[in-house]
Amino acid sequence: MFCSLVQSVSRGLHTTATALQASAAPTTPAAAAAAAASMSGATQRAGSIAVKKGMTAIWDPWGVRVPVTLLQLDSVYVTQVKTPETDGYYGVQVGAGLAKPHRAGKSVVAHCAKADAPPLKEFAEFKVTPDALLPAGHQLTAAHYQVGQFIDVRGVTVGKGFQGVMKRWGFKGQPATHGVSVTHRSLGSTGQCQDPGRVFKGKKMAGHMGAKYRTTLNLQIVKIDHDNNVLYVKGGVPGHDNAFITIRDAVKQYNKTSGPVPTADKAKTGAELLEKQGSDPYLRYESA
Repeated sequence: MFCSLVQSVSRGLHTTATALQASAAPTTPAAAAAAAASMSGATQRAGSIAVKKGMTAIWDPWGVRVPVTLLQLDSVYVTQVKTPETDGYYGVQVGAGLAKPHRAGKSVVAHCAKADAPPLKEFAEFKVTPDALLPAGHQLTAAHYQVGQFIDVRGVTVGKGFQGVMKRWGFKGQPATHGVSVTHRSLGSTGQCQDPGRVFKGKKMAGHMGAKYRTTLNLQIVKIDHDNNVLYVKGGVPGHDNAFITIRDAVKQYNKTSGPVPTADKAKTGAELLEKQGSDPYLRYESA
């Protein structure tokens, strides 16, 4: 009798807790996503597509010469907005690079026209939070980012063709003399003997090098040219000149500086440079 009483009480408590959770839970997918974003306190903005325009060097506020890569946001438009009602998640598709209508294809021209955007060459999609949704047809400019912000850049590395292990993996190679002939740049042994009697998967060997998608994390924007929609990013990024690359806010950023949400209210002109903030990052000692 005592056991049955305990079971009935536990069932009643479980029913009450379930009812409270149901009453407190959002009634729509949009409300649920908004609630999750507000609870986590994290806003995920849309990224963009840019064209790599090469490298140069500038002087930072502390007088240090810094190598930078120029990334131009060339005609970047929002071409599609995805919501839980139609696609099951929040997302923004963007396109970049003006294309000739007769070369773009009818499906691409119709897809861009539906968003009131011109025919574009390259497309990419970014998952966003509800507070970072952008309307279809909106043009993204360099003002979408701000100086000092950290970004992640993804692109296809420069193809090197078929290369040996010394160039591809940095192997030392074989001695130049002392009985070695012909095999100076070979990899050497590829495994063991009868046990295991095979070459392990993933063994570093000669083969095709480059032409792979790679992401460089935590690159800082040190200058923005708003007149030409160009970002000056500290360091190098994957890809050859005039290649399309994708940009997003840094995922593992140690500096919480981020761009405006969901994007800049209005376009800017002129140029912005990184300003001195805090102590000198290059300082290694202090004078007495």
